[in-house]
Amino acid sequence: MLVIGVAGTELTAQERDWLQHDAVAGVILFKRNFASRAQVAELSAAIRAAAPRPQLVCVDQEGGRVQRFRDGYSALPPLRGFGELYARDREAALALAEEHAWLMASEVRASGVDLSFAPVVDLARGNRAIGDRAFSDDPQVVAEFTRAYVRGMHGVGMAATLKHFPGHGTVLEDTHFDDAVDPRPLEVLRAQDLVPFAAGIEAGADAVMMAHVAYPAVAPEPAGYSPFWIRTVLRGDPSEGGMGFRGVVFSDDIGMAAAFSAGGIKARVDAHLDAGCDVVLVCHPELVEESLRAVEGRALDTAALIGLIGRGALGWDGLLADARYGAAQSRLPPAVA
Repeated sequence: MLVIGVAGTELTAQERDWLQHDAVAGVILFKRNFASRAQVAELSAAIRAAAPRPQLVCVDQEGGRVQRFRDGYSALPPLRGFGELYARDREAALALAEEHAWLMASEVRASGVDLSFAPVVDLARGNRAIGDRAFSDDPQVVAEFTRAYVRGMHGVGMAATLKHFPGHGTVLEDTHFDDAVDPRPLEVLRAQDLVPFAAGIEAGADAVMMAHVAYPAVAPEPAGYSPFWIRTVLRGDPSEGGMGFRGVVFSDDIGMAAAFSAGGIKARVDAHLDAGCDVVLVCHPELVEESLRAVEGRALDTAALIGLIGRGALGWDGLLADARYGAAQSRLPPAVA
């Protein structure tokens, strides 16, 4: 199934047609889709009204430089600051990270959007795309933050998505623009990068997003379309060395440069679905038509995403009236643009 991108702040006639397709299970929003809090809520409602089945409306609202909704929303600091605070005051750092999750998720849910793809649980080890999006370079510290962040999101009724499996933080390359190859063997990855993912799964994380990173010492394909990484490691039986994950597996965006290794659009869609991804992200509207043709004839279960649809939204009036909201805003450190 597909989660697609749309072009602007309102749906076009063509995009309404896309939402009728059996394979479309949701829409991911970007800065291009944002004008105001009211407009986002209206767009989310229009997406749901245009489709014959429930739709997952999602966004990347991590904080720092990856925050698609800004005007009228809290300026969320990047995660790295919590890791820096941890060295001075562990308990305060974990509590503030949980509050960050609660605040982020509360605002997204108040806007009628179901899901922010968070948290990033990659290690902060120099990757160009990850940078200050990661808590720390220490796997055990990131594992603690992962538990706290999942707890904060769940407290608002938002599902948590761990990304980018099995770990994007150590390679230098930004997979939006380049192929990325991590030469480390599986036993090293298990002892390092996989530690926060294991903690998040244990904490009840609902979804995982795959990395467009290749680990040739482990499997020949990049992780996003690797049956070994998805079926054997992530979903495999713990008694056989797997992680026992039973939630939803998302690809990363198939429009990113590192996804080109699978071939054309149809080849990319097929490779990810065949390997075990439940959902393929098609973030660029110009790729949607071809992606829809690519899934013709496939048996697709869009119901798998229903469990990720948000629960218990207060709406903005309810959120603004909640004493915790103002308190959370005042407690968090300021974001640096």
